[in-house]
Amino acid sequence: MTDRRSELAANLAGVEDRIAAACAAAGRRREEVTLIVVTKTYPADDVRLLSGLGVRQVAENRDQDAAPKAAACSDLPLSWHFVGQLQTNKVRSVVTYADIVQSVDRSRLVDALSTAAVRAGREVGCLIQVAFDAESGERGDRGGVAPDGVPALAERIAGAQGLRLDGVMTVAPLAGPYAGDPRASFDRLMEISSRLRADHPAANMVSAGMSADLEDAVAAGATHVRVGTAVLGVRPRLR
Repeated sequence: MTDRRSELAANLAGVEDRIAAACAAAGRRREEVTLIVVTKTYPADDVRLLSGLGVRQVAENRDQDAAPKAAACSDLPLSWHFVGQLQTNKVRSVVTYADIVQSVDRSRLVDALSTAAVRAGREVGCLIQVAFDAESGERGDRGGVAPDGVPALAERIAGAQGLRLDGVMTVAPLAGPYAGDPRASFDRLMEISSRLRADHPAANMVSAGMSADLEDAVAAGATHVRVGTAVLGVRPRLR
């Protein structure tokens, strides 16, 4: 466990150096960017070690892994983000531990989240996942609403009980006009965020960038980056 703690500490320091350098290059203050460590496929023991190293934001993408892990770490000062495609039949479980759902991409999901959040007596933050590989009215290959669907979905979230509209999220697309150009997709997300904030000033969170492209996200103006492999390494999946 001591060796694993040392490994995680070194990896975290490396990621911190990358974020700090990216902020300096972009003329931004380091505190403008929040690191979310994506702990999917890694055990609760790693989450506990990360917490001891100062990590406060963690993310998961599958409820069947996240729910027991969040329960096992309920004594830790952590904020949990759900970042995967979310089916409505998992919503009731997810709202019991997720502080923010970053993958909101359709009205039916908004309605399910609202009902579950009210039932659980919680307020859940929501990010609209924007898919740059989706045509108007469609969803992206990895979830997400087409850019022109953001305003209507934002209004739906803003008017829903138990939910809070926090901002937008994207994953660099593998297809479409921005494929292979994460910086361009992140720049486009910032434009969408700016328009969203004109109507919803508090929705100022922009989640973009992962291990391979966090520098592009910071340069574009992202407020949060989601990093997994660069912190946790490559390990076998949970069974």
